[in-house]
Amino acid sequence: MAAVDAAGDGSDTVTGRPVSVLRPVRAGNGFEETLEQLLQLLRLGLVPPGERLPSERELSQHLRISRVTLREVLKVLQDQNMVESRRGRYGGTFVLPRTAAPDGELRRRIAAVDVEDTLRFREVLEAGAADLCAEGLPADGAARLRAALDATRGARLEDYRRQDTLLHLTLAELSGSRTLAAQYAAVRATLNELLDCIPLLVRNLEHSQQQHAAVVEAVLDRDADAAREMMREHCGGTAALLRGFLA
Repeated sequence: MAAVDAAGDGSDTVTGRPVSVLRPVRAGNGFEETLEQLLQLLRLGLVPPGERLPSERELSQHLRISRVTLREVLKVLQDQNMVESRRGRYGGTFVLPRTAAPDGELRRRIAAVDVEDTLRFREVLEAGAADLCAEGLPADGAARLRAALDATRGARLEDYRRQDTLLHLTLAELSGSRTLAAQYAAVRATLNELLDCIPLLVRNLEHSQQQHAAVVEAVLDRDADAAREMMREHCGGTAALLRGFLA
């Protein structure tokens, strides 16, 4: 993506200081949390359609992220027809008029779900499963886990969500708790309905894969603390995307 701070001097015609609502992004889910915050900025209407976003320099300083990450997020917003990049002396990233809401069926799905409750319950189950798996796997557990991870690595984009689901279900099943596995299967079905309402983002999938590998490595190393914390971080990235797109 071409640089969007075309003026290059950090100047900005948006003087209402929309960046005041932005907070520094925590380590771990920089792409997802940045996307969540910029989506919120647009939905709040703090930068009206036709106006320019704050410069790359200003955004990256307030969010405390690299310009590389920021440009990846801006590219997603461009792909979703929420902003456009303009070159030249008066260029920059400009907000586009909002398009129509998602179709009625998707909106009905969202309305029928307590999103925050689903995300919290998912994190509790996932972190617990990772913790239990790290305490000890059944005889074939390590092989099953590696195979599930390898399947996500080789998945086509259109098949990624299914393989991702199978990996997480494998962790739940290997936890040794049938109740946990059953509860996770139920909450994952709800989660997938929410995920179907947002786009698949290659940058996010790459990051998820890194986190998947870290979780599996921690489990196989029998490091319960690391497995639990990495899974929480992974769940937090998904939650940030969903809150950003569905708010």
